[in-house]
Amino acid sequence: MQRALAALLLVLALWPAGLAFAQSREADQALEDLIPDSALDDPKKWAQDTDAAKAPVPDPEVLLAPNATQPLTGIPEIKLAWPDAAELPPIAPLTPDADIAQAAEQAKAVRDALSAEAEGGSDPGSGRGYGQIPGASLIPVTPQLMLAFPPEVETLPERELVAMRFGALASLRKFGNEEDNLAQLTRRARQDIDLLQRVLRIYGYYDAEVTQSTTGYAAPAEGSGPAPTIDLRKVGVRFDIRPGPRYALSRISLGDIAAAFDSAALARAFALSPGDPVNTDRIVAEREHLIAALGEGGHAFAQVGEPDLAVDHAARTGDLTVPVSSGGQYVIGAIHSSLPDYLSSRHLARMARFRTGDPFRLSRVDDLRQAILATGLVSAVTVTPLETAPAAGAKPGVADIDVTLAKAPQRTIAGLVGYSSGEGLRVEASWENRNMFPPEGLVRFRGVVGTREQLAGATYRRNNFFGRDQVLTGDLYAQTRRTDAYSARTLSFQTTFEKQTTLIFQKAWLWSAGFELLATSELPAAAGSTRTTYFIGALPLRMAYDGSNDLLDPRRGLRVSVRLSPEISVQNGMRSNYVRAQLDASAYQPVTGSVVLAERVRLGTIPGTDVGRIAPSRRFYAGGGASVRGFAYQAVGPRDALGNPSGGRSLSEFSLEARVKTKLMGGAVSLVPFVDAGTVGTTASPTISGLKVGVGLGLRYQTSFGPIRIDLGTPLNPAKGDSRVGVYVSLGQAF
Repeated sequence: MQRALAALLLVLALWPAGLAFAQSREADQALEDLIPDSALDDPKKWAQDTDAAKAPVPDPEVLLAPNATQPLTGIPEIKLAWPDAAELPPIAPLTPDADIAQAAEQAKAVRDALSAEAEGGSDPGSGRGYGQIPGASLIPVTPQLMLAFPPEVETLPERELVAMRFGALASLRKFGNEEDNLAQLTRRARQDIDLLQRVLRIYGYYDAEVTQSTTGYAAPAEGSGPAPTIDLRKVGVRFDIRPGPRYALSRISLGDIAAAFDSAALARAFALSPGDPVNTDRIVAEREHLIAALGEGGHAFAQVGEPDLAVDHAARTGDLTVPVSSGGQYVIGAIHSSLPDYLSSRHLARMARFRTGDPFRLSRVDDLRQAILATGLVSAVTVTPLETAPAAGAKPGVADIDVTLAKAPQRTIAGLVGYSSGEGLRVEASWENRNMFPPEGLVRFRGVVGTREQLAGATYRRNNFFGRDQVLTGDLYAQTRRTDAYSARTLSFQTTFEKQTTLIFQKAWLWSAGFELLATSELPAAAGSTRTTYFIGALPLRMAYDGSNDLLDPRRGLRVSVRLSPEISVQNGMRSNYVRAQLDASAYQPVTGSVVLAERVRLGTIPGTDVGRIAPSRRFYAGGGASVRGFAYQAVGPRDALGNPSGGRSLSEFSLEARVKTKLMGGAVSLVPFVDAGTVGTTASPTISGLKVGVGLGLRYQTSFGPIRIDLGTPLNPAKGDSRVGVYVSLGQAF
């Protein structure tokens, strides 16, 4: 009976399989012996024909009676081994949490270190600990974080770079706050081990080993009580770095540059060769050098993909592939402006530092983009080469320059409020339209109201006039001005055509030429003086050389400037002819990496007439923040009987200062001790007679638009009435 039931259950369980077998009855022989084909054809009939189905069924009541005296029959004997004798598989222990396990290990190291220190102390550099390098070269990242390298520098020459890079990114840069705990420290340390290995791979060390240990703890509690509390503010973490062998480049592929006509120059631009160490920084830098070489070599449409480094750990080498499509070489065609009525193509061509037919140079094209932005007339500009004739073999193609512009606001309202002890209060306001007369025709109206000055004026200026950075300016203004030397009411018109230098394009040679007409009624400050009206015509000229390395903050080089202004002055029916001449020279020398020595000399002369026939506003004066610091504006030089400055015909000024860069505010602050000296003479020959000397200390704060200058000076040989302290604030260096 039991066999029949088992067979029936088996058939029912395999009933779905039987449906599949009906499609194909080829099966394993053991399966066919168990379930013949007849069972598949008629499972019910096959089950009834078995011997088990034909056996008599015992009476269930007899079989299950609890008080039966006869033994049960028909039930097979079942034997089970007692569990103690069974061979059960071993039970695997649970894996502990990594953070808890490592924290426990660190805590044990803490207590071991405490015990050792209690027994006799220890030397942090002795090498005791987990994986510490004996005699290691230690580089502190923070007071609590240390990197240990092998003592032999050649094993890792870039260790300083590794430390600097790691220090900028490490998770353990700051720890020990009240909210931190040992588990957090352990987790951060594990993250920093991964970071160190990534940094080492940058320099070609793919098999580096980094171990971490912890030192510096509070003393344990007395007795056998609970474990001592760890003060993380006293914890030190040390990473010992064993760099292992350095991988080398085995093959370098640079796309199609071998087929370019200037392939040798392009190959030299990518200064890596097989056998050189794998260095990701070098690879990135050399890719940029290759891009620059392609752009400067006339390859207007070159494309350089991202480098791919395939590392072979078995051979300890790397195969480098840089996808390069050099394209042909091109010359520059025409320039096209997207806003011809705003900034015309012709005007843009004047601004460009290239001409039609010049070889394509990416730096010159980008220089045009920066020059357009510097006009202040556009908010965005895109300069794109556009192929108009393809390159064919050795014959270069032609690439026009397509300039897409987005207008910026043209009008500006500006205001300025200032105060100084010598000049008093001064308020200036202006309105301007930078493109009222395209292209770049600026019109500005301005006004000044102050304690000693009132002015109203209008200015017209045309930038990039017939050439890059050439400026035509016309200025008309009416002014009243009162100084310690004179008071003047002036009406002036002047025009100037000049070549300017800019932050984008600093030039070695500069020039300007113009003419000036003014009528001025002036009253000297001397007692008993009468007001005199002067009609003056002048031809101001200037030539300058700039060999310095920076326009706003020079560190080396030389600057020389010469000004000449032949003038005719008519007053009270008398005519005077004279020439105002001035020489300015300054030099800059770096003494150390943080100290620059700067010197300046200024000499001036006015030959041709007596000082009494020169308008007071056209004479030389000295003193002030741009002259002799420590003295007030115009306070150096001849004085009248009441002690008021009277001006002179000659000028001599000398300055010496040391610009000392500090580490304050990220190196943005410099201290500048200085000595200034100067004098003004009544004769035409510059002299040092009556030289006035001022000394002081200045502070410079470096910004993106130049240093902000604050100078505090005092006179060493003041005259009666001179202030003992002078303060000067301005933008840029004193000279």
